[in-house]
Amino acid sequence: MHTHSLDRWRHDHAFGQEKANAAERRTLVVVALTAATMVVEVAAGLWTGSMALLADGVHMASHVLALGIAAFAYMYARRHAHDPRFSFGTGKVNALGGFTGALLLAVVALGMGWESVARLITPGPIAYDEAILVAILGLVVNAASVLVLGGHGHGHGHGHGHDHGHSHDHHEHDHHGHGHHAHEDHNLRSAYLHVLADALTSVLAIAALLGAKYSGATWLDPVMGVVGAVMVANWSRGLIGSTSRVLLDHQAPDSVREGIRAAIERGDDRVADLHVWSIGPGVNAAIVSLVTHDPQPPEHYRARIPAALGIRHLSIEVNRCA
Repeated sequence: MHTHSLDRWRHDHAFGQEKANAAERRTLVVVALTAATMVVEVAAGLWTGSMALLADGVHMASHVLALGIAAFAYMYARRHAHDPRFSFGTGKVNALGGFTGALLLAVVALGMGWESVARLITPGPIAYDEAILVAILGLVVNAASVLVLGGHGHGHGHGHGHDHGHSHDHHEHDHHGHGHHAHEDHNLRSAYLHVLADALTSVLAIAALLGAKYSGATWLDPVMGVVGAVMVANWSRGLIGSTSRVLLDHQAPDSVREGIRAAIERGDDRVADLHVWSIGPGVNAAIVSLVTHDPQPPEHYRARIPAALGIRHLSIEVNRCA
């Protein structure tokens, strides 16, 4: 058999990762905005001798790092989308970027908690007016960043489906579909949570500083810091959990697996083995091993799978029941 005769059954595994998307562009805008604010605050802090401005500028640098990782993940996935070294494409770079961002978010929460407890045990002088000004500046920048990122990275996937038959023959059919299978962009969610955490910190800081300035309750500032640290740590925990499940190839939700099983099992056709896992935002891969008395070509069974389930890479093994 000539090599070119196999082209019909061959395909790449880019699954749309080679295209720049709106999430990447929004993340780059936020990186630029945060970096510009960092430079302004550090320069102003050095010029005026304000430690509050300087400290917030350094704090902004940590967010530039985290957001930069998110932007890099998008660019890396896009530029290596057709790299054959990635068995199922670069979709999981998205989850890896989100996981890294979640770890950095945990470090931010730990730092917030540590500093707040230290301030609670050993209170120090606070330049209220200057600190409130810095907190308001941070709130404005991060509120703008939250609006730019525009959400938690939920969306709908659409793309190509591929089948590999392991029985009497190999068949492949491409189809385009707009599924209703919602997916989460973990990388975008990581960036969103970083700016949201900073915005939350600014809101709590403003409330605590105003309360301390006008009522003398200096303990409000570190207590609000502890509250913020707990909330950020909880966000980090959730993101670590969702991204690690993707990275460790956890089975897809029951609804997806049962949807495949229900679609395949007709007559005496029975699913003997089923593996469904995420290989990118809204992109699932599946391996189905079925047993039947009347084997049909693999594409016969593939046609039964609803596009809404988001199965973009499907391998079917057909076995005749003895």
